[in-house]
Amino acid sequence: MRRNLLFLLFFLVVSTFLFSQTAGPRKPPKDKPGGSVTQKAGSFIDVNTPGYAESSYSITQLVKDVLISSGTNTCVTPTVSNVKITPNHAVTDADRSWGYFHKGTTNFPFKDGIVLSTGKARRAGNGPEGNLSDNNGGGTDSDLAQAIGSTGTLTDAVLLEFDFVPTTSQIKFNYILASEEYSGSFPCQYADAFAILLRPTSGGPYQNMAVLPGGAGPVSITNIHPLIPGGGGCAAVNEQYFGGYNTGNIETNFEGRTIPLTATATVVAGQEYHFKMVVADYAPGSFEDHGWDSAVFLEGGSFNIGVELLDPNGATLPSEINVCDNEPQVITASVSDPNLLYQWYLNGAPVTGATTNTITAVQPGLYTIEVSVPGNPCPGKATIEIHGGTTPQAQDATLLLCSTPDITTFDLTNAMPSISPTPGAVFRFYVNQADAVAQNDNYIQNILNYNGTDGQILYVVVSNGGFCSKLIELKLLKETTPVAGVKSSRIKVCPGETVTLTAEGGVTYQWVNFPGTGNTQTVTLHQTTTFTVYAVGTKGCRSVNPATIKVEVTPEITSPLKDVEMCLGDRITLDAGAGPNYKYLWSTGATTQTITADSWGIYTVEVDNGFCKKIFTAKVGGAATPYVTAVSYESAKKTVTIIAENPMMNNTPSTLEYSIDNGITWQASNVFTGLLDNTNYTVLVRRVGTHCVGTFDFYTLQINNIITPNDDGVNDVLDLTALVGFKNFTGSVFDRYGVEMFRFSKEKPVWDGTVGGKKLSTATYWYKFNFEYPKSKVQMNWSGWIMLKNRE
Repeated sequence: MRRNLLFLLFFLVVSTFLFSQTAGPRKPPKDKPGGSVTQKAGSFIDVNTPGYAESSYSITQLVKDVLISSGTNTCVTPTVSNVKITPNHAVTDADRSWGYFHKGTTNFPFKDGIVLSTGKARRAGNGPEGNLSDNNGGGTDSDLAQAIGSTGTLTDAVLLEFDFVPTTSQIKFNYILASEEYSGSFPCQYADAFAILLRPTSGGPYQNMAVLPGGAGPVSITNIHPLIPGGGGCAAVNEQYFGGYNTGNIETNFEGRTIPLTATATVVAGQEYHFKMVVADYAPGSFEDHGWDSAVFLEGGSFNIGVELLDPNGATLPSEINVCDNEPQVITASVSDPNLLYQWYLNGAPVTGATTNTITAVQPGLYTIEVSVPGNPCPGKATIEIHGGTTPQAQDATLLLCSTPDITTFDLTNAMPSISPTPGAVFRFYVNQADAVAQNDNYIQNILNYNGTDGQILYVVVSNGGFCSKLIELKLLKETTPVAGVKSSRIKVCPGETVTLTAEGGVTYQWVNFPGTGNTQTVTLHQTTTFTVYAVGTKGCRSVNPATIKVEVTPEITSPLKDVEMCLGDRITLDAGAGPNYKYLWSTGATTQTITADSWGIYTVEVDNGFCKKIFTAKVGGAATPYVTAVSYESAKKTVTIIAENPMMNNTPSTLEYSIDNGITWQASNVFTGLLDNTNYTVLVRRVGTHCVGTFDFYTLQINNIITPNDDGVNDVLDLTALVGFKNFTGSVFDRYGVEMFRFSKEKPVWDGTVGGKKLSTATYWYKFNFEYPKSKVQMNWSGWIMLKNRE
């Protein structure tokens, strides 16, 4: 009997279960591959675990201190109010449908945040679970039903609501929708309800923020999924927003999820709004479906009801940016409303005149904007710190490697001075341009020995050691270092001769002794010289060592031979001079160093030192003979002084010597003593050591100044008989009036004081006479006075 009752009870229960499942549209059995507990393995997020202080937060604390970006601001309290969660499970309820999650050791996209689940929140993570099909005690929600146009039944709804006053014109936050409905073919038919609703507290319709970009429809399982194959399957819809199935790296216990999505809405700053997020299980018709839970994960800190700072393109700026060279940065607050008050601050101090939602930052520092709603004591704030730096000077450069057997790699440090003159600049050399642009760690490590190729381009990031940098190109050039050589048309020359030098081994050349870069040089030499040249390659590589060549100039052949003068009858020695290996050939045929010339003329000699020859010439000319210009005889002292002219000989002064005994004796003095009166002398004057002799005759005439013609034999007459032998002898005696009293001649060389045989009276008379010396042809003129005394 008991057995029959048990059977009947089992039958009734099964019948009731079957009836409830068929009372509305039936979901197909789950055919997901990961349906068993044993298939769930890997890392899971932490949900409501004791290790986090936030796990014990009330829903109000979670909204203010976890969800909202400005949650630590004391002004959040009056800005966010009326926080409410439904069902209102206590924080101590382990099976509550809401709570705090942390990514733990997983790769979950959000670090932490708030989770709302249609089941038990703790079962979203904390290790593997079976199928998530729990009843959280929640019911339906009319606003959600209206938002999604529901005609079915909503159950297990969880609602997060609060009021807030934004200080920006746009609010947003990030979220992920995860669901058990991502199983088998369910995404083709079933979608648990989800909406993010927003409206002013003053009234008006809700705006659903849970929509995809570009008008792609609501965020739901049926509107976001990949291709579902097989019977009951369907095509992919908005697959780019599907985050994947939990078949590999397990992070939650839901079968699939979306990628991180952003909910945005335009609002009016300063106006109070009511926010409502709802997620619920859904079944068509009146059937209550408590199976296959869904949940929404709200990223901590992403709900922004305050001010954001934007770049000129409208992108949100990070909290810190790096700016080089004080480049102006236009920073704009995300809210622009003429009814709001704006004030910018730099390093805590108000910026004069910066009272709009835009500022142009021209220097580093901490920039803050406060946006105030008139009458609201809590301004919205946003801060950005600009770090400044200076970009080093840098320009494209070329580095030439002149390779040798010992040097085959580039030392890139040699390029640094030509790339940047900025002290302290930091260089990183990259092979790939993409790596240089990214400034990653794929730069050349050993820059002292880089095995580059000719023509290769390296990309160099030149920085200040921080974030300011410039990208330039370094072109590598490589060529084999040339080896220089040089030749000379002759290596031994005579002074004044010309040689041609020819360099080899390069394309151009660098001469030490000459300008120009050609391979030849022509030079006239007067002394032994060593010539040096470097070879230069096509790309500019210079030979390590220069080529040198010594061209020897033989010692110049010199000779003392010069023009000379000699007197007729002289003999003179011509000397060609001595030198190393000298050989001689005179125009006379002589081959000796010296010859003796005894006649006037031109003499030449060729001197040969065995390598060079040189001809010297000497002109032997007649020398001018010295001559006597005057003689002075002092009869009282019996002394004669000779005055002679000595013409220059060969432009060289010479010394005279004198003789009055026809050359028997010679003396250097021109004064002779001990002469005899009324005696004819011949003076000889010559250059010492030559036969250049001049002659001069003179007579030591002695005339008494008184005659007494009294026949006593003493001074009776004026007797010029000694002059009769001279040519052109003439003379006269005159009285004091110039009347000729007597005329001398060869026939009458004696005056006895008479005229016509008649004695003259005693008086003083004048005489003069002249004659010509027969050798020198010199005309001698004598004159004087004489006293005539006649006694009566």
